[in-house]
Amino acid sequence: MAGINGSMAHLSDGLFTTAIAVYAVAMVGFTAEFAFARVGRKLSAGAAAPARPAKVLVGAGGPPLEQRPTPPTVARSGGAQRIGRWSVVVLVLGALVHTASIAVRASAVDAVPWSNMYEFASVAGLVGVIAFLAVLWKLPVLRHLGGFILLPVILVMFLAGTVLYSKAQPLVPALQSYWLAIHVTLVSIGEGALMTSAVLSVLYLMKIRYDRLALEAGYKPGSLGTLAAKLPSAAALDKAAYRVVAFSFPLYTVAIICGAIWAEAAWGRYWGWDPKETWAFIAWVVYACYLHARATAGWKGRIAAWINLLGFFSITFNFFVINMVVSGLHSYAGLS
Repeated sequence: MAGINGSMAHLSDGLFTTAIAVYAVAMVGFTAEFAFARVGRKLSAGAAAPARPAKVLVGAGGPPLEQRPTPPTVARSGGAQRIGRWSVVVLVLGALVHTASIAVRASAVDAVPWSNMYEFASVAGLVGVIAFLAVLWKLPVLRHLGGFILLPVILVMFLAGTVLYSKAQPLVPALQSYWLAIHVTLVSIGEGALMTSAVLSVLYLMKIRYDRLALEAGYKPGSLGTLAAKLPSAAALDKAAYRVVAFSFPLYTVAIICGAIWAEAAWGRYWGWDPKETWAFIAWVVYACYLHARATAGWKGRIAAWINLLGFFSITFNFFVINMVVSGLHSYAGLS
């Protein structure tokens, strides 16, 4: 591997493994905070606290249109809150170690370290963590959901370090361009953040289903119902998922435009419907529909959340199936 610093590459791999371990510790802490949460007042055997009806009025002093139950409150003990705060500290530490791993990898290859699936998955995982920390900055009530966010991040990083792992190597000639730093950076930031949004949409769907079933007489929540009862309000989950997509979509759009410019410089055409280009466009259309659905009356809520998940499925399919199974001009998986 001419031009590759082997010792730096080995150090990067060690830091990458350490980051996974630190994230796992943080996930355990967030999971403990979530488990120690209590719904309503004192519950018996996982039963949901009774909901209190709250009138919804039209304007000031208007007549009541409907009555909707106020969802049970979620209380966390002082010990659980301390665990949650320390979990955030551990998560930040893991993100710093993860960042160091990527920086050292860049030094080892003397290039931006996201030219293959292993490196791209590492960067996307870091972005997913940073996106969650950014969400916590605005909506700290979602802190105890860290275990749900970190689970896919750790899974992606585990796959990156095993199935997708690639030894540090020089860039292939087709990737020796400044457009690599621009195009792939924007894609990794956008897709890493969208992973966090997808998790929040899954939790939102669980929450609204629980809220609906809790209105039925004689409803006895099972394990999933008890879990859903501890989630924040559906409105908070929906808002967080939307904010992440609203941030990521412009970046993803610019990434596709930059990719087209790079394609014209490298292959003499802006767009050729290569499999990866096609699926990137499909994902862009789906997320555009999601944002449109959020702004259109009658398409908010559950339908919009499913569209969000469809968009993330498109991205996941593009990353795994198109890279590993379908051959094309973007076949830079770099699997060892």
